[in-house]
Amino acid sequence: MSPTRTPARSAQYSEFGGVDVLELVDMERPDAGPGEVVVEVLSAGVNHIEAYIRQGLFKEELPTRFPQSQGTDFAGLVVQTGDGVTGFKRGAEVIGHAVMGSHANFVVVPQENLAAKPKRLGWEVAGGLFLAGITAIQALRAVHVSAGDTIVISAAAGGVGSMEAQLAKLSGAMVIGTCGERNFDYLRQVGIKPVVYGDGMADRIRDLAPSGVSAYIDNFGDYNAELAAELGVAVPRFSSSESRKAIEVNAFRNSTPDDRQLTNDLAQIAELAAERKVDVLVSGFYPFSRIREAFDDLEKRHARGKIVLGMRAVDDTFQGRSSLRARDIQDQRA
Repeated sequence: MSPTRTPARSAQYSEFGGVDVLELVDMERPDAGPGEVVVEVLSAGVNHIEAYIRQGLFKEELPTRFPQSQGTDFAGLVVQTGDGVTGFKRGAEVIGHAVMGSHANFVVVPQENLAAKPKRLGWEVAGGLFLAGITAIQALRAVHVSAGDTIVISAAAGGVGSMEAQLAKLSGAMVIGTCGERNFDYLRQVGIKPVVYGDGMADRIRDLAPSGVSAYIDNFGDYNAELAAELGVAVPRFSSSESRKAIEVNAFRNSTPDDRQLTNDLAQIAELAAERKVDVLVSGFYPFSRIREAFDDLEKRHARGKIVLGMRAVDDTFQGRSSLRARDIQDQRA
């Protein structure tokens, strides 16, 4: 009996809206042009900016053409290489990034958008690393965190915030993470000092950092710029939610084959995750066929860590490991 050929499908939408406009449509399996690689996607992360683009909130920054595909993060297997590709062979395990196209069974990208997947790195984690990982690295570069610093990171239990917090800790800084009380145990497990949101937050932060706060990364917006100023953080060492938005938008615009910085950052975070120096929590793992449910979970803004799609689910009727279930199990074990 010959093996079943993986169907080629892509997540697309033909109008702006909620998760109900997302459809899985049949697609032609792409071919690799010169310098390009076709990857069979095994896992792919879902990100808030992808939901915002679908909702029509980024029409000016990122023009949309209907039907619009989506997705940046992915991990998978090389199935075809084009002329001039020297770094990857058929069957190679890779991680990478695409411009609006990774939520599909197959994706074609320039070879510069790929890095080797570390052998010790699981597929679930590998598929959700790109956007959160490169955003975290670039935000930390912007505020110049080093040993001896004390840094506050807002929304520190989220996909980006948790990576920022752990990277800052690796640099030798003391890290204070703002979050809801239900995330206290999670942050403590990765060595972060949690502070609950709400009135009096500046005083609670000062209690943990009597010598002052050196830097502040905001993943939420709202009152964080004022709070950073109240804590005495110098303007150059404050990274705003608008700065995070700019990093993510730039990643969606990137299509320059000779620009490897994003891929280098991806390779760096992948090695740290493989070595468990950065612990990436996958709180929701959904079969590709349940992509609407994955985004519905994400858009409720209650997930810790990352939500990831699995493209080769053994049973597509599987209900998915939702972030709610993962939280309940983790809370019971704490």
